Amino acid sequence: MWAVITVPVAVCIGSMVALFLWLLSSAIHYRFAHPWLLYLLPLAGVGIHFLYKLYGQSAERGNNLIIDEIHEPGAGVPKRMAPLILVTTVITHLFGGSAGREGTAVQIGGSIAHWMGSWFKLSPANMRMLLTAGVAAGFGAVFGTPLAGTIFAMEVITIGRIQYSALLPCLIAGLIGDATVAAWGVEHTHYHIRFMTLGQPVFGHHVAVDFWLLLKTMVASVFFGLAAYAFAKAVHGVKSIAASLIKKPWLIPVAGGIIIILLTLILGKPDYLGLGVEPEYPGAITIVSAFEQGGAHFFSWLWKLIYTAVTLGTGFKGGEVTPLFYIGATLGNTLADLMNAPVSLFAALGFIAVFAGATNTPLACTIMGIELFGSQHALLFAVACFVAYFFSGDMGIYSAQRIGEPKFTIDEKPDYWSRMWGKYKNKA
Repeated sequence: MWAVITVPVAVCIGSMVALFLWLLSSAIHYRFAHPWLLYLLPLAGVGIHFLYKLYGQSAERGNNLIIDEIHEPGAGVPKRMAPLILVTTVITHLFGGSAGREGTAVQIGGSIAHWMGSWFKLSPANMRMLLTAGVAAGFGAVFGTPLAGTIFAMEVITIGRIQYSALLPCLIAGLIGDATVAAWGVEHTHYHIRFMTLGQPVFGHHVAVDFWLLLKTMVASVFFGLAAYAFAKAVHGVKSIAASLIKKPWLIPVAGGIIIILLTLILGKPDYLGLGVEPEYPGAITIVSAFEQGGAHFFSWLWKLIYTAVTLGTGFKGGEVTPLFYIGATLGNTLADLMNAPVSLFAALGFIAVFAGATNTPLACTIMGIELFGSQHALLFAVACFVAYFFSGDMGIYSAQRIGEPKFTIDEKPDYWSRMWGKYKNKA
């Protein structure tokens, strides 16, 4: 049954994502050829604001609306969500806003899944299942990682708990969505780790782990987790501050656009605009360049964090994940220099670990590392993702996430001992 329902849904989602990726690439390259478009970013923000005000209604809640609908079906996912987020994300990138594409793909997936699911008159439980599969299809299609998309869709809903009953429809949707994008001839960016580890002898036995490298990975992953925490706090903080200081909502994206323009003029380069995957000029800092020695500056990760927090926090549209890839890869590049570690490996670790911490999906990000970079460093991928996950706090970029099993973080330790002391005093 699920194959009959999921396959056509995933084909539609994959086709829509393929169109989105083509339009996004066209918009980015058009801006590269016409850099003056950046100065129209405030005006573009006003246009996005009024598009959602006139047509968006609840669709402006984006990924959080889909997560809430999976938890408690009822309000529905509006059909207009898919075209609205597609158009407004392309507008954001056309004029230089710093955003990603995962949010767009997930919203396309959720919107189409809900719309087509209504044709089958599914029960609330089955509609939840199809929505989850739609998320898997959108995520797997936009990054070319169907298995990671499968796990992400099940893991992102509730922190610390996975609903395995959704595994089969999510897997079908992820595979079909990715295959559909490939069938349309859309290619994904390829990343390479130029480092091989042969392990080391321990008490006369060969162990396929370099323990010194493992220790460096753990230390770096603490910083990856803190960067994820800082990103989530920054995006939420910008939204809160902008809403409290600017009383007319349409002026919020104007202020955000002006800040982005001023930052670019101060820095004197456009490296932190847009998606951050392809270089606007030779020598530009991108996710790909971060995998090379000297391919990022010391604070490249911080500038991208600021640019993206301002862009998304002031009402522009797009995802958070690709900027998180950029932040993680450039931070990994910086830490590799400081710790005398392999640059391409640490860029890859940061790439997936900051994402894991910000979305609270360490298992999906470990799988993504294997799909994107190969399986040789799978253990290090897992260590990086789970350490970052624990050090990123309970806050993530998706406010609708629910906590199924609280994670033990450094912030919780004082509370734990306070509770223990309280119990001791009560007994006394």
